[in-house]
Amino acid sequence: MDQDSKVLLIGALAGAATGIVAAMMLQRRARQTGTEVSLTAGEGVQLGMLVLGLVRAVVALADKDPN
Repeated sequence: MDQDSKVLLIGALAGAATGIVAAMMLQRRARQTGTEVSLTAGEGVQLGMLVLGLVRAVVALADKDPN
């Protein structure tokens, strides 16, 4: 397996693991409050902005000059 494939596989696994943890947290919140699992529009926008910020941080790490 070449380097590019390894990076993509690790990224996919990390993204899937993050998604599973987030879903588990949503389920736990719903159980504690006695409601159904749901996100409001505001929470969805907030989550999307956080994910974009994370992606920008990862890209910034890749753009650093190694010297």
